Amino acid sequence: MIIEVLYLAATVLFIVGLKMMSGVPTAKTGNLLSAVGMGLAILATLMRGGEFTWTQIIAGIVVGSVIGVVSATKVQMTAMPQMVALFNGVGGGASQLVAIAELYRSGSELPLIALIAVQLSVFVGALTFSGSVVAFAKLQELMPGRPILFTGQHWINVLLLLGAILLGGWVTVDPGAWGPFILLNLVGLVLGILVVIPIGGADMPVVISLLNSYSGVAGATTGFVLFNNALIITGSLVGASGIILTNIMCKGMNRSLTNVLFGGFGAVSTAGSTTISATGAVSEGTIDDAVTVLQNAQQVIIVPGYGMAVSQAQHALREVGDLLSSDGATVKYAIHPVAGRMPGHMNVLLAEANVSYDQICDLEDINDEFSKTDAVIVVGANDVVNPGAKTNPSSPIYGMPILNVDEARTVIVLKRSMSPGFAGIDNELFVLPNTMMVFGDAKQTLTKMVQGLKN
Repeated sequence: MIIEVLYLAATVLFIVGLKMMSGVPTAKTGNLLSAVGMGLAILATLMRGGEFTWTQIIAGIVVGSVIGVVSATKVQMTAMPQMVALFNGVGGGASQLVAIAELYRSGSELPLIALIAVQLSVFVGALTFSGSVVAFAKLQELMPGRPILFTGQHWINVLLLLGAILLGGWVTVDPGAWGPFILLNLVGLVLGILVVIPIGGADMPVVISLLNSYSGVAGATTGFVLFNNALIITGSLVGASGIILTNIMCKGMNRSLTNVLFGGFGAVSTAGSTTISATGAVSEGTIDDAVTVLQNAQQVIIVPGYGMAVSQAQHALREVGDLLSSDGATVKYAIHPVAGRMPGHMNVLLAEANVSYDQICDLEDINDEFSKTDAVIVVGANDVVNPGAKTNPSSPIYGMPILNVDEARTVIVLKRSMSPGFAGIDNELFVLPNTMMVFGDAKQTLTKMVQGLKN
C-alpha cells in the first residue's frame, strides 16, 4: 500500500513539475518537484525488493550521482545540447539493457504483452542510443555537421524497419530465439545512425527534441516489461511532451517532421552550399557608431543567437541591456523557437546572465513590435532573422517564420564575418540600408559597448 502511494505521489509530482516547467518563472520549481518525484519513485522501487543487495544498490547510486554531479557542474553552457543528446542516449540504452536482462531472466515465462514490450524497448532504445551518439558527435564537431546522404539510403531505412518488425514478431513467438533477438538490437543501432546522419546542423534542435521523445517511448515500453506503472506514466509524459515540442519546432522552421527525417524525399536541401546570394553593399559600422544609435533609442530589442553562446557574451549583453534600461529605453529580448542548438537554448543562457523573465519574448509575442522599434541588436543570429524567408521563394528557408528585425529603424548586427548560418545561405538582412554590421567577437564588442555607454 505504501509503495503504491509513493508511486502515485511521484506521478503527481511529475505531472505538476512538467506543467510548471512550461513557464520560465516556475521552471526551476517544476524541475525541483520532478526531481523529488523521481526520488520517491526510486524509494518505492527499492522498497519492492529484488535480487540485488543493498551494497550493489548503494554502489550504483553513488556512481550515478558522482557522474551526474560532475557532468552538471563541469559542462559549459554552450555544450548543453551535447549533454542533452548524451542523456537521451543513456535513457534509450538503459531501457534496451533492462529489456534484454528481463528476457534473459524470464524468457518464455513473460506474458505476451511483456514480450511485445521487450521487442519495442530494445528496438527504440537501441535506435535512441546510437542516434543520440551521432547527434552528440555532430554537435561536438567530432564528425561533419553537414547532412550525409548516399544513394538508396531511404530504402535501406525502410528495409531495416520492416526487418525489425519481422524479427520482433519472431522473438515474440519464440522467446528463446536469441539469434534474431541480437539481430534486432543491431538493426536498431544501425537504423539510429542512418536516421541521424542525413540531418544537418539547421535541423539539430528538432532532432534533439525527437530523440528525447524516443527515450520517453523506450522508458514507457520498459515500464510494461517490468509492470511498473510509474515508469509507464513517466515515459509516456516524456514521449508525449517531446513529440509536442518537436511539432512546435517543425512549425517554427516551416518544415514537416518527414522533411526533417527524410531530407532526400523531395525535401528542401540544407546541405551547406551557398545557393542564394544577397547582393548589395554592406554598411560596416564601428562600436562608437553602434553606441550612438543605442543612446538615442527609446525602444531596443535584442536578438541572441548561437554566436552569442559560442562567445559566452550573455553577461556582457545583459550589461548593455541594463545600461540602456537605466537610461530610460525599453529593452526586450526576442527568442526564435529554433535559436541555438536545442529547444530553450537561448532562454537558459539569458537566465544564467540574470536577464529578467519579463523582458524575454517569444516570436509570436514580439514580431509586431519591430516596426515600432528604434534599434535592434542581433548577436550571432543568422537564419532566424533572414528576410529572404519572407520574400524569396527560391530560398531554402522560404516560408520559415522569422523575427522581423528588418522592420526596425536601425539593425545592429554583431558578427565575426559574413559567413552563412546553419542553412548555408547568405543573409539578405546584412545588405539592407538600415543594417549596420559590426564585425568582431561578440563578447569583446559588447564589452566595449558597455564602456561606451558608461562614458
